[in-house]
Amino acid sequence: MKQFVNTLKVLMVAALLTAALPALAATYDIDNTHSSVGFKIKHMAISNVKGTFTKFSGTFDFSPGNPQDWSVEVTIDVSSLTTGDTKRDEHLLTADFFDPEKFPTMVFKSTGVKMEDDEEGKLMGTLTMHGVTLPVTLDLEVGGTVTDPWGNERAGLSATGKIDRKDWGLTYGKVMEGGGLLIGNDVKISLEIEGVKQN
Repeated sequence: MKQFVNTLKVLMVAALLTAALPALAATYDIDNTHSSVGFKIKHMAISNVKGTFTKFSGTFDFSPGNPQDWSVEVTIDVSSLTTGDTKRDEHLLTADFFDPEKFPTMVFKSTGVKMEDDEEGKLMGTLTMHGVTLPVTLDLEVGGTVTDPWGNERAGLSATGKIDRKDWGLTYGKVMEGGGLLIGNDVKISLEIEGVKQN
């Protein structure tokens, strides 16, 4: 009887210790069919041209309430760029701009997360583009988790921010007669990411 009581005590202590441990972040594979990587940039200072990269891959680690364990890494195929205009896309994929023959991919890799509340915060990381790696900070919105009709656990997040393309060596541009830039320098980034939990 004494041995049984001691065993029960050990099991209870183990259960309490396990319950006190934070949940480990689960890893999710990015679902391309329900995710997007987009950008927009000023044209002639009066309107925005939008574009997307249709080929990308990556994973993110996530567990609700534990932002210290969150991370994301996305690799983007530069040659998958599209803006809806063939001639413009062809120019963007030359050495004047992205030059995918030399720099075939872009990579965003997070370095930390700072949440303001349960849904919104800041996503810090590095962006490697055109052979240059620099820190960036994006506004983060967490969508949470859900189980789809097929029993897969899914998680979603959105991230937006702004960078100066010149910092990454994308300096091509023309000045209009009135003095404004034909193509703006500030690029607004938009990531809509949905992932499926790895088994």
